[in-house]
Amino acid sequence: MSKKNKIIYWIATLWLALGMTSTGIVQLIPLKEETEMMKHLGYPLYFLTLLGVWKLLGVIAILIPKFALLKEWAYAGFFFAMSGAVVSHLAVGDGASAFFGPVLLIVLTVVSWYYRPETRKCASN
Repeated sequence: MSKKNKIIYWIATLWLALGMTSTGIVQLIPLKEETEMMKHLGYPLYFLTLLGVWKLLGVIAILIPKFALLKEWAYAGFFFAMSGAVVSHLAVGDGASAFFGPVLLIVLTVVSWYYRPETRKCASN
C-alpha cells in the first residue's frame, strides 16, 4: 500500500470514527433535538439507543486490528444506516441541509473501506 493511500485511509477512517462516535453519543443521551428528529421521521424513540450502540460498536470494529469480517459488517452497517437516513429525510420532504451529514458519512465510509490496508481485508479464497 502506498503512503498516499495510507494517508487517505487514515484521514477518512478517523473522520468517519469521529462522526459516528459523536452522533452515536448524541443518540444515546438522547438530546431533545434527536428525539424530535426521530418523531419527525416517524421512527420509535428506541431507535436512538439502537443506532447509538451500533455506531459505537462499529467504530471500535473499524479501528481495532484484525477481525476483518467484523470490519466488513461495520462498514456495511454504516452504509445502510446512513443511506437509510438519506431516504428517511427524502421521504418526509426535508431540505438539502438534512442530507449533508449522512451523505458525508456515506462518502467517508466508502473511502475508508476502499483504501483499507490488506491487513484489514477479508482473505479471498
